[in-house]
Amino acid sequence: MSVQVPVIDAAGIAAALPMATCIDLMADALRALERGDVAQPMRNVIHGEHGSLYTMPALLASPPALAVKLITVFERNATAALPTHQGVVVVFDPDTGAPVLLLDAAPLTAIRTAGVTAAATRLLAREDAATLAILGTGVQARSHARAIPLVRDITRIRIWGRTPAHARQLADELHDLDADVTAFESAEEAVRDADIVCTVTSSPEPVLRRAWLKPGVHVNAIGASRPDAREVESAVVADASVFVDSVDAALTEPGDLLIPLREGVTNSNTWAPAGAVLNGVAPGRTRDDEITLFKSVGLAIEDTAAAAYIARQLAATTET
Repeated sequence: MSVQVPVIDAAGIAAALPMATCIDLMADALRALERGDVAQPMRNVIHGEHGSLYTMPALLASPPALAVKLITVFERNATAALPTHQGVVVVFDPDTGAPVLLLDAAPLTAIRTAGVTAAATRLLAREDAATLAILGTGVQARSHARAIPLVRDITRIRIWGRTPAHARQLADELHDLDADVTAFESAEEAVRDADIVCTVTSSPEPVLRRAWLKPGVHVNAIGASRPDAREVESAVVADASVFVDSVDAALTEPGDLLIPLREGVTNSNTWAPAGAVLNGVAPGRTRDDEITLFKSVGLAIEDTAAAAYIARQLAATTET
């Protein structure tokens, strides 16, 4: 028996999953994770000489969803004008186990990652946050620049990248946003006085320093996902209230937290799952001058929730 499964590309994903919808979906997924309504093993990672392969299955109880993401991360592809993230997401019928949809993993990951960040920012950033700094100029920088203004009234966006020309190019691309978008020559200049900072680089060494951060800033650390790589220095983690998408995942992968943990400047017992805050069982921001940090590792349930939503939308369209 042959299996014919529809394939959804980047354009189809963007049309079926608006960012505002994705933000709410990601908040719901984090709530479900904290309630225990999710089955997902720790993601399996194979690190090769030139890149890594991630295998990420998950099952969601309500609405029922079953999917797996297979994605490679080859950072050196950026120098050859190739995607650094490539892969597929397979959605299965949760009742029969039949595959029902195949999606391009890279654009789905870009949308859902920014959606998770925006959900955390809506939860943790000061209500009056107006200046956003983005360190990085790649796919995630673009998606985060468009996601964060959906949860806060952003009037200024500051862009920095290790290649200044790329920062200027990204600033030009974002001209349609209702904000003053400016490229900066240094990360410090971009971060100074920012209310929200997103680090979305592939740097293995810190690009964000504690001395640059003002009281009350909210930091989203997105890029680093290996134990030996980090984007923020230990002093940032030491002085921040730390929130994560998953404590278990945060204890296995991101150097942003594991290195400070080994140094003894943070305690994993104080890291709060964002889902616990969303469910009202853990506090979020408690003071205007508090520095909050959200470390996103990226969870299979986030991909599953997003992909299954697209599958339901397409099924509903087909039925009508």
